[in-house]
Amino acid sequence: MANVLLEFKASAADSEPKNRPVLIVGQLANLQQINWTQVKGKLQPVVTKEIWQAALASLNPNPTDSCPLYLSFAAVAALPSRVSRHNSPSSAHFLTRLVRTCLPAGNNRCIVMVCEHSDVFASACAIARAFPLFTRRSASSRRTEKKHVTVEFVTVGQDNGPLEVSTLECLANAADGVRLAARIVDTPCSEMNTDDFLKEIKAVGSELGITPTIIRGEELKQKGFGGIYGVGKAAQHPPALAVLSHTPSGATQTIAWVGKGIVYDTGGLSIKGKTTMPGMKRDCGGAAAVLGAFKATVKQGFKDNLHAIFCLAENSVGPAATRPDDIHTLYSGKTVEINNTDAEGRLVLSDGVVYASKDLSADIILDMATLTGAQGISTGKYHAAVMTNSEQWEAACVRAGRSSGDLAHPLVYCPELHFSEFTSAVADMKNSVADRENAQSSCAGLFIGSHLGFDWPGIWVHVDIASPVHAGERATGFGVAMLLALFGQASEDALLNSVSPLGATTAKTASEDQMERDCKRRRLV
Repeated sequence: MANVLLEFKASAADSEPKNRPVLIVGQLANLQQINWTQVKGKLQPVVTKEIWQAALASLNPNPTDSCPLYLSFAAVAALPSRVSRHNSPSSAHFLTRLVRTCLPAGNNRCIVMVCEHSDVFASACAIARAFPLFTRRSASSRRTEKKHVTVEFVTVGQDNGPLEVSTLECLANAADGVRLAARIVDTPCSEMNTDDFLKEIKAVGSELGITPTIIRGEELKQKGFGGIYGVGKAAQHPPALAVLSHTPSGATQTIAWVGKGIVYDTGGLSIKGKTTMPGMKRDCGGAAAVLGAFKATVKQGFKDNLHAIFCLAENSVGPAATRPDDIHTLYSGKTVEINNTDAEGRLVLSDGVVYASKDLSADIILDMATLTGAQGISTGKYHAAVMTNSEQWEAACVRAGRSSGDLAHPLVYCPELHFSEFTSAVADMKNSVADRENAQSSCAGLFIGSHLGFDWPGIWVHVDIASPVHAGERATGFGVAMLLALFGQASEDALLNSVSPLGATTAKTASEDQMERDCKRRRLV
């Protein structure tokens, strides 16, 4: 699927299945609402109205189901009829699986997605995840022709007209961002070291007309970025802090996205084992998601200042590697005693968030990272773990997860109980907890927040995506859709406005309304 060109159209032209294989997918109730006239052009003459109706009658999703309509050229598939409150109404994860398993083979194929308008965005991103870009299979490298997959949306319920051109453009940019992030995460470090990642950042910057700010190698040390420098100094390719900045006129606040970009994590001298090290090419998932989301967000128009900060390093073993017992001074000025070189992500992110606050005067800072293996234990394989100093933003992240398909669930935020885990006798703190059975993922997030300061007046959000960044051996591009939805109210795009959980249309409690009056930093737009 690496050579697939994915297109979103208001209406895919009629064509019989033998010429263009087709998959029609949606919740059974939605499939039953559409008229035969809306799909017959994709199915006739080999599929009749009677066959279509019989196929729908045979579907019994538990949680999903599918039925072939004509040999291996046409199929219909049903998503779960109901989902729990912690899942996305779009059933995004099930949709990706159905597309992978039920879409007929061919060089020119069609997906007809039947859903409510509110699920269009999440469904488009879920479909994009089914078509990863990276491969090094020899057979794929010999193929030069592009395969085409056309996606047509048939909306039911309220607002069920054809999608507007601007909506299709938004879906295309979001899908492109998801696939870009997944490609970077799938690419091994031999082809995606810090030099290569910087090329990806420069390529996005060039497309958007933005020149990145890059601080690299010894310059990091000179400027006080002890976290990023200390993690990456032993690698062949030097560490870097890179920034892409979108600064439109009329902006009323500054937002910073900080991505963890560990292009490979051996664990350093606290080295990982032979079963836990494979897959550590994915430790740049946070930075990849930030890059994909930034590209899509700016293309769709963004009203406020937006900075994408990439903390890039390879956590390698060598004569110059950081040792346990070393003490680093981070960009915050605080000293950190290293007791675990495999707890490196929090070090680079701490430099990144402080740079966002100190140098960019950010009002809202969100860091995204494949930070802890414990995240998968805390919130599972499908839900990112969210920690924030704002109850309003905690709820917003959960809602953004449901509207985008990038699910999220809160972690405990309680620094007064948990931050003592990092107590050091010789420095301001250690970098790893004393008790690994005491809210590991929460503590890891608190380490980052402590460098901003727990009394920092702005909004800080930490998103741990260690498990949902991949499904099996493939990257998912997780995080792109979530960022687009979470900050959608500041977008100039109507679709992103509609999926955003924040903004003027969101009902506020009295206390939230008072907080908004007290501090402009506690609002999105």
